[in-house]
Amino acid sequence: MAAEGLTVNVTDRGIVKVLQCKGYIDTTTSGMLENTIGELLQGKNFRIIIDLGEVDYISSAGWGIFISEIKNIRKNRGDLKLVNMKPEVMEIFELLDFTNILEYYKTTDEALKKFK
Repeated sequence: MAAEGLTVNVTDRGIVKVLQCKGYIDTTTSGMLENTIGELLQGKNFRIIIDLGEVDYISSAGWGIFISEIKNIRKNRGDLKLVNMKPEVMEIFELLDFTNILEYYKTTDEALKKFK
């Protein structure tokens, strides 16, 4: 899926769906990401990795999507893990103290191991 400023590709890695994001996540693009996650959840896919390796910026609207979905995902015995954050994105992640809410890993493979 693509919106101006953001592209999201979904791939299957066994029981886990990996969303590879490219661009930026703000108020204009976050709806598309939210819809993509919503479609996965409707399809009973509750094990999700979000690869942020090619994301330069995430606004509060973007972070809000991850936080708002995590409760429902975990209620269904799944999880949402973030991987491959650029330093400037990681800095905001830590500043907002989301490290206590969301798990972060350096690589997709590292995060995949945590689902087994």
